[in-house]
Amino acid sequence: MATILPYRGVSPEIDKTAFVAATAVITGDVKIGADTGVWYGCVIRGDVNRVRIGSGVNIQDGTVVHVSGDFETVIENNVTIGHMALIHACILEEGCFIGMKACIMDGCVVETGAMLAAGALLTPGKHIPAGELWAGVPARYVRDIGEQETAMIEFTAPHYVKMAKEYKKTEEDEP
Repeated sequence: MATILPYRGVSPEIDKTAFVAATAVITGDVKIGADTGVWYGCVIRGDVNRVRIGSGVNIQDGTVVHVSGDFETVIENNVTIGHMALIHACILEEGCFIGMKACIMDGCVVETGAMLAAGALLTPGKHIPAGELWAGVPARYVRDIGEQETAMIEFTAPHYVKMAKEYKKTEEDEP
C-alpha cells in the first residue's frame, strides 16, 4: 500500500478511482483527480505549497512532484509525465507531454498540447507555447509538433488510464 501522509494537519485527497502504486509516497496538500495513475516510486510533496493534479493524468515511475514557497504545482487533465521526471513548482496544462527524465523548474508553464523532450531541462520561468516541441539542456524551441507527436499524445493519456484501471482492479482482487 502506498505511503499517504499528512503534513501540518493537511492530508492528501485522492479520488477513489485513481491508481496509486504501492511504492508511491504522497504527503501534504495534494489533490489527485479521477482516473489518474501515480506509478511506482513516485514522490508527490505538497508541503510548503499545494499540488493539484487533474483527471486522467499519468505520472510514471520514479517521478518527483514538488512545490516551492512561491509556486504551487498544477497538473491539469490528461497530462503524461514520463519516467523519472522532476516536476517542480510549475503549471502543466491539459494534454501536454513531458518526456522521461525531463526537469521542469519553478514558475514554468507548459501549455496545452506542448511537448518537452526526454532529458530536457526547462529553466525557471520558461513558457512552452501550445503545439511546440522543446528539447535540450537548457531546453529551447525545436519545432512545432507534427502529426506523429500529436497522435502519440492523444494515445498515451487514455492508454495509461486503461492500464491504471487494470492495476487498480488487480490490487482490489488480491486477498
